Amino acid sequence: MTDPAYLLQKEALCRRHDMIPRELYETYNVKKGLRDEKGRGVPTGLTNISKIVASRRENGEDVPCEGQLWYRGYRIGSLIDALGPENLGYERIAYLLLMGELPSPEEEAAFRRTLADCRTLPTNFTRDVIMKAPSGDIMNSITKSVLTLSSYDQNALDASVVNSLRQCIQLISEFPMLAVYAYHAYNHYERNASMFIHRPDPALSTAENILMMMRPDQRFSHTEAKVLDTALILHMEHGGGNNSTFTTRVVTSSGADTYSTVAASMSSLKGPRHGGANIKVMEMMDDIRLNVPDTADRDALAAYLGKIVDKEAFDRKGLIYGMGHAVYSLSDPRERILKRAAETLAAEKGREADLRLYRNIEELAPEVIAKKRRIIKGVSPNVDFYSGFVYDMLGIPVEMFTAFFAIARVVGWSAHRIEELVCMDKIIRPAYLSVMEEKE
Repeated sequence: MTDPAYLLQKEALCRRHDMIPRELYETYNVKKGLRDEKGRGVPTGLTNISKIVASRRENGEDVPCEGQLWYRGYRIGSLIDALGPENLGYERIAYLLLMGELPSPEEEAAFRRTLADCRTLPTNFTRDVIMKAPSGDIMNSITKSVLTLSSYDQNALDASVVNSLRQCIQLISEFPMLAVYAYHAYNHYERNASMFIHRPDPALSTAENILMMMRPDQRFSHTEAKVLDTALILHMEHGGGNNSTFTTRVVTSSGADTYSTVAASMSSLKGPRHGGANIKVMEMMDDIRLNVPDTADRDALAAYLGKIVDKEAFDRKGLIYGMGHAVYSLSDPRERILKRAAETLAAEKGREADLRLYRNIEELAPEVIAKKRRIIKGVSPNVDFYSGFVYDMLGIPVEMFTAFFAIARVVGWSAHRIEELVCMDKIIRPAYLSVMEEKE
């Protein structure tokens, strides 16, 4: 084992030699995080899959507007509204993202059958891979399973479009099982709870199967399935520039196989700055309930939010989690849709008091942040603000929050992998300018 004192000494050395002064980024016009001060990303590619709109051009200037998200030419809100209150649309929207067009009834039925047929794992895979060395880090468990699945694929390294499409559809079908079974293994072996493994039902949708496999009694309401289905659709895709999807395109451009590409994307998504943000929202809410005796008192709530921004409370990072987005300023369209779903579910679950707390913070937080921080673009709640609350009402454990994000986002990753394969003729290789001192 490496001596801790040695590591501490070498850490100081790394910090001294690896620290680059902030002003050099301005000198060389390098955008940290590939984003400018208004959060706009540096263009690195073209895509037909989705579009994010956060501003409009007026008199030669970009003016913030209500956020928009488009999938293959359709507004996300119109796609969800077209489903109506009864229909579940995960499979329909997955087909749209993958194939580029909405399916006919016959095509949708065939695609649903294909996904159902693919909801199976190799013989003894659950026992030999998922149940061995279980971990509370469900994302790492899924990633391990994805890489291991390549060993069962005779054409694992074939990066042709047709073979990659086959592999992507297979992984989209398997992800719910990999996630749910990983949690049950952890819950049994590490927390001494009961073990139950339910096989998917081919007659059920993706959202219904997830709820069925998660619960000991396999029971769920239509409202629960509809809300989860909506959440999955909203998390499926968000442009090529988000961290995990950009990872998909970078790794694909190197010629890597589908399993390695998805594993790399998983590693990106699990970061708390990306897919793990809703967990921080839930932790912050628990902290607020603990420190604000009457959460209905808006003045007391605003005062405590001020302490959070001033780094005097919660994790002392100065962040109100769930507020603000790298792209959106006035609104996040996904948050608005998920908020409506949360309201419906809160009424069924008797969680109206918790919903009021979320609403109050949604209204107060932008005011508090504006008073205490110099902000260049607007601050509004993002999709993570309500997603953790929705999962909590569904009885989903915190350890599964980011995994549910992955179950949805693997569809977007798959679409971008296929598009990159179709268009690819160069490996993605941006430049880093060297500012090192030359020595003899």
